[in-house]
Amino acid sequence: MTAPGGPEVLQLQDIPDPEISQDREILVRLKAAGVNPIDTKLRTRGTLYPDAAGPAVLGCDGAGIVEAVGAAVQNYRVGDEVYFCNAGLGAQTGNYAQFAVVDERFVAKKPASLNFAQAAAAPLVLITAWESLYDRGRLQAGQTALIHAGAGGVGHVAVQLAKLQGAEVYTTVGSEAKAEFVRRLGADKAILYKQTDFVSAVLDLTSGEGVDLAFDTVGGETFVKTFPGVKIYGDLVTILSPDPATNWKIARNRNLRISLELMLTPMVEGLVEAQQDQAKILQQSARLIDEGQLQIQLCETFPLAEAAAAHRLLGSGTMTGGKIALLID
Repeated sequence: MTAPGGPEVLQLQDIPDPEISQDREILVRLKAAGVNPIDTKLRTRGTLYPDAAGPAVLGCDGAGIVEAVGAAVQNYRVGDEVYFCNAGLGAQTGNYAQFAVVDERFVAKKPASLNFAQAAAAPLVLITAWESLYDRGRLQAGQTALIHAGAGGVGHVAVQLAKLQGAEVYTTVGSEAKAEFVRRLGADKAILYKQTDFVSAVLDLTSGEGVDLAFDTVGGETFVKTFPGVKIYGDLVTILSPDPATNWKIARNRNLRISLELMLTPMVEGLVEAQQDQAKILQQSARLIDEGQLQIQLCETFPLAEAAAAHRLLGSGTMTGGKIALLID
């Protein structure tokens, strides 16, 4: 990224190879990198890049093969296939590149059943959905859950994780094609929000009570509109920042527990233990994936040199669901 701006600021360049500098680091030859909305936000705003002249390398998600290991590395060997969410926020070179250096404590073995592109598309959305439902929302078996944008990157994982927890799952989608997709993932009810008021639908499905947990992956007015659809004393988790002008009256009257989820916090704040916990989520998710209980929907792939095209597609709103990955030669 040569400067903050549109997709055109992403340019293929040669940069020095990263080198292991700490005993617990591993050098990964990247085979693919995930493309996430945070990448496009960082590209546009440049907020985490104090030296806008750059160049800076984006990309939090990566998957590849261990090329070298530090002197104190315990769990990985040269040749191991790994996936992870690390760097790409400005202070450290991201994964739109051929190599990355990562602390071994922050990576996990790649699911054997996924190719590198699928694996690279997974970490950020897996951790986000897992923390939102299980940690923030405390979802339990037998509860009801509303997941907004269930065909999206985070949403399609959340639908599956909620079902694995034994919940009754309702989700909003924008088209019949997306409705069919989420039904295949296990959603009990797909609500076409352009045609149906989702709060009315949810209240009908829950005998007027509302859901135990709502998971907002959209933000804006969707967040506020969800308040009356959540059960009194229920949970509402959002991955977006609420508008400062938000009217909290309905949420307060219903005694809702509002939770904010940002899976990037451990990385931004340098919280080692929290990053290790996120690596454990990837380990558990890999097992579920290889057992056929969890799937990652990869919508499109691009060569690394076409990162700008990948960003254009992500920002177009025309994707039918799932994730985008860059293939690295």
